Amino acid sequence: MKFVLITGPQAVGKMTVGQELAKITDLKLFHNHMTIDLVSHFFDYDTKEGKRLVNLFRQEIFEEVAKSDLYGMIFTYLWAFNLQADWDYVKRVTQLFESKGATVYYVELEAGLGERIQRNKSSNRLEHKPSKRDIEWSENRLKQSIEKYRLNSLEDEIDFLNYMKINNTNLSAEEVAELVKEKFDL
Repeated sequence: MKFVLITGPQAVGKMTVGQELAKITDLKLFHNHMTIDLVSHFFDYDTKEGKRLVNLFRQEIFEEVAKSDLYGMIFTYLWAFNLQADWDYVKRVTQLFESKGATVYYVELEAGLGERIQRNKSSNRLEHKPSKRDIEWSENRLKQSIEKYRLNSLEDEIDFLNYMKINNTNLSAEEVAELVKEKFDL
């Protein structure tokens, strides 16, 4: 079992890279908005109820996949490196998969703000993430998060064995997926 965690700020291309990686491997994609957008029909993700349900669905899916005979899974996650709770979450997910014998790989994406603002409006993003279709709201949220969260790691902050950081400002999702596949022999 292989578990690939793709992290980075909003609109950096986590889901799109995950889609391309799934196409060229036997990994299944589970992007973070699959649960956020499901729950948002009932509760806003920022509410206590919304967060609880999103986490509950994700946990159940992780547990089933971790004990399955699937080749592996790609999961996208917006990791706030300045929040201990996010570090703890990544550690719990890592431990769950490793406890079932999986190898965990970490891919961190970074891109310039201008590029991310453009990607925030992409048809692929809007098709797969209904909550992002209010472009003005989504762009404002993207910009506000910069003031509150550190969504990329500092140099040498991540010391995981299977880790790579890619600036994908000028790379296609296909190119990034190929880099990940090659680096980790997926």
